[in-house]
Amino acid sequence: MKMEQENLSANKQAAHGRFTRNAEALGKEKIGKLLLRLSVPATAGMISMSLYNLVDTIFVGRGVGTLAIGGLSIVMPIQMLIFASTQTLGIGGSSVISRMLGARDHKQADHSFGNLISLTLLLSAGLLIVGYAFSDTILYLFGSAGDIKTFAKDYYMIVLAGTPFLSYAMVLNSIIRAEGNARTAMLTMMVAAAINMVLDPIFIFGLHMGVKGAALASVIAQFCTFLYIGYYFSRGKSALHFSVRNLKPDLPIVREILAIGASSLGRHGAGSILAAILNHVLFAYGGSVSVAAYGVINRVLRVIFMPMMGLVQGYLPIAGFNYGANDFRRVKEVSKIALKWASVIALGLYILLMVFPRQVIAVFTQDEQLIQIGRYALRVIILVMPILSFQLIGASYFQAAGKALPSFILALSRQILLLLPLLLILPLFWGLNGIWFAFPISDTLATFITLGFLLPELRWVRRKIKEMDTTSI
Repeated sequence: MKMEQENLSANKQAAHGRFTRNAEALGKEKIGKLLLRLSVPATAGMISMSLYNLVDTIFVGRGVGTLAIGGLSIVMPIQMLIFASTQTLGIGGSSVISRMLGARDHKQADHSFGNLISLTLLLSAGLLIVGYAFSDTILYLFGSAGDIKTFAKDYYMIVLAGTPFLSYAMVLNSIIRAEGNARTAMLTMMVAAAINMVLDPIFIFGLHMGVKGAALASVIAQFCTFLYIGYYFSRGKSALHFSVRNLKPDLPIVREILAIGASSLGRHGAGSILAAILNHVLFAYGGSVSVAAYGVINRVLRVIFMPMMGLVQGYLPIAGFNYGANDFRRVKEVSKIALKWASVIALGLYILLMVFPRQVIAVFTQDEQLIQIGRYALRVIILVMPILSFQLIGASYFQAAGKALPSFILALSRQILLLLPLLLILPLFWGLNGIWFAFPISDTLATFITLGFLLPELRWVRRKIKEMDTTSI
């Protein structure tokens, strides 16, 4: 027992040593090198995580059929809503902790960490209770109908059970990344994706479990991720210190976490609500095949966007730490570099998808009707994809700076304020085409809204930099 405590103490000291080096890096290391070092593992990890749904869809499409893809497409926005709720805590908590670490307030960082543990437990329990108690109503609201209804119910009832494991894995992974430990954050997601990819063909083809097998594989993978991250924190690998007394919710901390995380909830939650409405509209104007086609496209885009999202995950701790340390010169520099890199990534992926849309859709299915609809829709949906990098980095800046209101508005602007009305209006005139063209139109308008918020903020940052220069003279 004594030896174990000594080992735990040694691990904690080593963790503090790593944190000191990470903190120094966030505040001093060359921005380009630092952003690359944090973004690449985050990108690899997030791509691995997004492979859950992608791999499920590939195996289900090949092993069960188009209607089964439609069933998974119904459940996906429900999973997105669960993910959005979890990210509210993960993004909000990591922003709070990053700024506290930047200000060298370790006690308050530990206190916030304890509050996150409690909030995650309450959230996951609530999601489970509501999810099972109102399962039929939820599935109906998200578009479950016709031939795809049975597939949606089979997948949903099993995959929902993994909610507590997924919630803790996502929240704690964000905290690991906030400490600057991007490699561990990457490994946790890669382990989960690998387990899921191994189990999917065994359950779907070997045991002939169909969509139930895909769901079970995901739950087992999420449980393994939960165990891995629990081991990381229990062995003192983190610089953050867990204490039972910090579990008691502290209203100011809870309020700040939820306020900052609300932008993530707005973005992903809006996407979930939007997808539910979209499923109904697609079913009305294009039938089950159109629902399945968008389900495939949505999964492809989630993976394709991961390099940019990984860049954001690398950007957030750097910008948040230096904003907390009042080093606005580094905040400006990392924002400029992140925007440039995101633009290059978006342009490259745009060209790839425009040139090879048929090949991308054909990975999931041999149904020629689904391939033709998906190929055309994919090209239209990504029509203005290169400009999304500006919108993404602009909204992320406000998250890093702890400015909840503009971040929340920007998160809602594209999907709720713009895309949703267009999805309801344009099909009345253009039918199914109106649904597809609503996406590039809303992307363009949302970029102009982001510009309107960001330009005054950039002028403020420049003034702060001038004040720093004047003070240093």
